[in-house]
Amino acid sequence: MNLSYSKIDAYIIKSPINRFYITGFDSSFGFVVLSENSKTFYTDPRYFAAAKEKLAGFAVKSVKAVESLETIASDLSQSGFKKVGYEDEFITVKGFKSFKEKLKAFTLKPASSDIDALRLVKSELEIAQIKQAQLLAEKAFEKIVDALKVGITEKEVATALNIECLKLGADDMAFKPIVAFGENSAIPHHKPSDKKLEKNDIVLIDFGVKLNGYNSDMTRTFCFGTPSEKIVNVYEVVLEAQNYALKHIKAGLTCKEADSFSREYIKAHGFGEEFSHSLGHGIGLLVHENPFLRDKSNDLLLPGMIVTIEPGIYIEGVGGVRIEDMVVIREDGVENLTSTAKKLTL
Repeated sequence: MNLSYSKIDAYIIKSPINRFYITGFDSSFGFVVLSENSKTFYTDPRYFAAAKEKLAGFAVKSVKAVESLETIASDLSQSGFKKVGYEDEFITVKGFKSFKEKLKAFTLKPASSDIDALRLVKSELEIAQIKQAQLLAEKAFEKIVDALKVGITEKEVATALNIECLKLGADDMAFKPIVAFGENSAIPHHKPSDKKLEKNDIVLIDFGVKLNGYNSDMTRTFCFGTPSEKIVNVYEVVLEAQNYALKHIKAGLTCKEADSFSREYIKAHGFGEEFSHSLGHGIGLLVHENPFLRDKSNDLLLPGMIVTIEPGIYIEGVGGVRIEDMVVIREDGVENLTSTAKKLTL
């Protein structure tokens, strides 16, 4: 997917995620300016030499932060540009005031949707990067599960998971891990507490890692002992709901249609009210990004998108079950990037 220059002469890109996506260069400050026939990267002296060496195909210019927009405005004016796209969903109110002041000679056009759309469909290289992150996460998960014991706390498991992922080579965690024991698993985004693991507790672990800029995300739920009949029933419904979605989701469907595959199955089994979130979300340089598989979205699923499939049922006072895989959307189905077994009992 490419930017359109029919209504916009040039795009100014400031957000770190989009700058990294377009340039492959990580810096705390910089602007990318794209036009139909040119690519320019503006950064301060700290990054200038490294950027100039790395960014083939870009003109690289050194600017002071306080003078950057004036320099960009001058260059845009010399190129004869009139309409400039900016990241309306990233720029703050203060930032927008600065844009209006420094770029007053130009017509500013909101363009976040155009720019963010560049990242929707992943290349095979990006898919490989995300798969590598997932493989690392799965190795860490196996070690953490093997180390579980009665009396360990949710916080201790979350900390151990962080350490193990970093030891294996992760750059960072994709987000703060969710570790929930027993009744706490009924809280979809539970914050790890001092609750201790007890025999026969349900354990829900939701986490991901960041590697080479790309994120992974997975959830597994299992019982540390013997599950109750209620939890066995809930687990079977969630697993079958996920399997049904994995079997039927493919390119060309809307996000609403994809969401319905699991949602309708769960609703038919009497747990519609207990499935309180969307089926999944896109993942890439951000752990939550478009598309979002929810019941009000008509966005189309395209080949090469990576999304999570994560149905869940949460029963207050009992516990919750969520099972989450990452998949690549393909023409005829999905390619599952998650290989960790789905078992209720260890």
